[in-house]
Amino acid sequence: MSFGLYLHFPFCRNKCSYCDFYKEIHSEDLERRFYRVLIEETELAAEAYAAICGPVASIFIGGGTPTLTNRDLFADWLSHLKRLFEVPNGIEFSIENNPESVSLDVLQAYREFGITRPVFGIQSFNTKLLKVLGRKHRTRDSHRAIYHTNALGFKNFGVDLIFGLPGQSGKLLSADLDQLLDLEPPHISFYQLTVEEGTRLERMVGQGKVRIPDPDLQLAMYRSGVEKMTEAGYERYEVSSFARPGFECLHNIGYWEGQDYLGLGPSAHSFMMGQRYANAPSLADYLRDLGSGRRPTIIDESGIQERMTEAVMLGLRMARGISRSDFSQRFGVPLDDRLDREQYRTLLESGHLEADSDVLRLSDEGFYLADEITRRLLK
Repeated sequence: MSFGLYLHFPFCRNKCSYCDFYKEIHSEDLERRFYRVLIEETELAAEAYAAICGPVASIFIGGGTPTLTNRDLFADWLSHLKRLFEVPNGIEFSIENNPESVSLDVLQAYREFGITRPVFGIQSFNTKLLKVLGRKHRTRDSHRAIYHTNALGFKNFGVDLIFGLPGQSGKLLSADLDQLLDLEPPHISFYQLTVEEGTRLERMVGQGKVRIPDPDLQLAMYRSGVEKMTEAGYERYEVSSFARPGFECLHNIGYWEGQDYLGLGPSAHSFMMGQRYANAPSLADYLRDLGSGRRPTIIDESGIQERMTEAVMLGLRMARGISRSDFSQRFGVPLDDRLDREQYRTLLESGHLEADSDVLRLSDEGFYLADEITRRLLK
């Protein structure tokens, strides 16, 4: 079996108000130490899996701000990875970017590393909204990043846009969408802002300094985004993911379909050979444990019921839906045994669910209520 590989680069220059991903403020010394033990972790993972798993199917570098990386250190790790695992040429190889840190030089280095798919966290083109989020880039940085990407001949790249921002109106979102679609990215991730516990944004909302749009307005924003992107030729293949045909993110599809993936770096999660585990979200623990020859992993003890619940939740988020035959083959029980039969019938009759002999999926209208439908449908 092939598998996806995720690397969490745990460094940023600043912490955005809404972000709850694990990160540390960047320092050159810490980065050197990180890469030194990352190679140790990669070697330990290879000892465990290289002989029994297939080739790497996709690579995704996230963070953090991966564009801060020391290229020599990154290249050294990448050479170790290719020595330890089978990494075919030309696979989908994604890396996250903040627009202000992108240059022709950076993008050219990506091409030399074999990176095929830069992803840009634009989030908004509105300077005031970016300031609320704690983002450091400006509109011109976003336009310049995409211009350079096209100039260097990247056929595949992605852009992230967030809706439901504090102070955002439907008109402001429409302006963001118009600017984004003018750039014609092959892939768009269109996320609703989530106020995560423990973030600076949560404190700002709690203190009344900013207000999040109400749920009805957020739903209207999502609808308008779907309509605009559909009219522009994008296909919604997952609740928050839109792509030109052939440019879907294969790495993320691997997560949603329950395929194996290996996570490296502090806080990274893995699902390999039927076992789930995560690295501790602590660079200090990561450095200490790997320095002692062991991975800083936390084993996920949840069982098959949780795995089936997850498969339903993630499968319904995808436009292709859930294959009954795949579900039965994977878990040994029929999909219908995991569903509330009364709710299932009600949602079919209301037109929020669609079903045929093998596939269960959300209807176009059902996508707008995906989370609520999933909660009702699961036993």
